Amino acid sequence: MAYVITEPCIGTKDNSCVEVCPVDCIHPTPDEADYENQEMLYIDPDECIDCDACVEACPVDAIYPQDAVPPEWAHYIERNAAYYKQS
Repeated sequence: MAYVITEPCIGTKDNSCVEVCPVDCIHPTPDEADYENQEMLYIDPDECIDCDACVEACPVDAIYPQDAVPPEWAHYIERNAAYYKQS
């Protein structure tokens, strides 16, 4: 089961999660072309290994296991997956 980045990331994009991810599944990174155009970061559900490193690193508590995303942010599950489908 993948982790999901939710609403508190919008406008923050702290990148602490990017730095600790052992499989590089959080994008866009600051060196990617679309970084400035994205309002938040996204976790690739197919690449995530459920290690929990990003959860501890996130300063705004925006990251949840997919099955624990608060109901009001459930649409972020598909939003994270959709980011990778368009790439």
